[in-house]
Amino acid sequence: MTTPLQPARVRWTPVVLFVVISFALAWLPALPLWLGDGLATPLATVWITLMMFAPTVAALIVMFAFRAPASGRARFLGLWPLRPVGRFIGFLVIALFAPMAVVAATIAVAALAGWMTLDLVEFSGFAAQLSALVPEGTPLPPMILLVVGQLLSLPVGAIINTIFAAGEEIGWRGWLQTALLPLGVWPAMLVTGVIWGLWHAPVILLGYNFGRTDVTGLLLMVGGCVAWGVFFGWLRLRSHSVWPAALAHGSLNAAASVALLVVAADTSPDPALAGPLGVAAWIVLAVVVAVLALCGQFRRDKLQLDPVRTA
Repeated sequence: MTTPLQPARVRWTPVVLFVVISFALAWLPALPLWLGDGLATPLATVWITLMMFAPTVAALIVMFAFRAPASGRARFLGLWPLRPVGRFIGFLVIALFAPMAVVAATIAVAALAGWMTLDLVEFSGFAAQLSALVPEGTPLPPMILLVVGQLLSLPVGAIINTIFAAGEEIGWRGWLQTALLPLGVWPAMLVTGVIWGLWHAPVILLGYNFGRTDVTGLLLMVGGCVAWGVFFGWLRLRSHSVWPAALAHGSLNAAASVALLVVAADTSPDPALAGPLGVAAWIVLAVVVAVLALCGQFRRDKLQLDPVRTA
């Protein structure tokens, strides 16, 4: 039979049901926010965190209820096997640090474009945030030490965030992207990215990430998810494992607020332009993906996606 990494055809019934179930399960934990005070609702973070596990639950339902796939499910999702070990570890390293580098480059692009103002000397924006959290007159350590400490803690934050990011990635890059591979590598990655972005509607329409409560915010989220989704999708396919994609997602979530460390006080960058899911990030990720493509990283023979016989 065909290797689980390359299904023979798209089984549209399980795909449609996966999308419907994952969307429904996303709205379920978001209901307390819509019925309450929006993002200011008590335990909002808990409800949003629960939402992140909806894609994995949806994947499990369609796998076992519709036998999609009928066998080799761990390999289909990219959960196992984790080999060759050297390659797997190499992609984990890329997954850990590449999103941090992309976020740093995004900040640089946004600053060069005039979309945000940096303060890399006094770190006045970060200082203002801290001053608002402590009693007036409380002495603070030198800002540079606090900033460096925050940056050094990013890998730990990335690993912790991966626990929750895996709830999404097992569903998106693990099940859905793999199920769509018969359409072609690029269609599978792009369609998965669009669906991933739309899936965020319950919180984006409340102002999450972009501060916009209309379709504009949702379209921006789709753009960000497509841009990052191609990179995550490449990690999934190139490593033959979902774990690098999950770690990269966790790394992105950990690094998402780095701009707050270096932004100048009394400025408010528009996240639609300068945020890690905004236009500046799209530009950086377009360059990253273009370099990968020019290096042949998306070729089917490089990804080893040709059907093979398995026992």
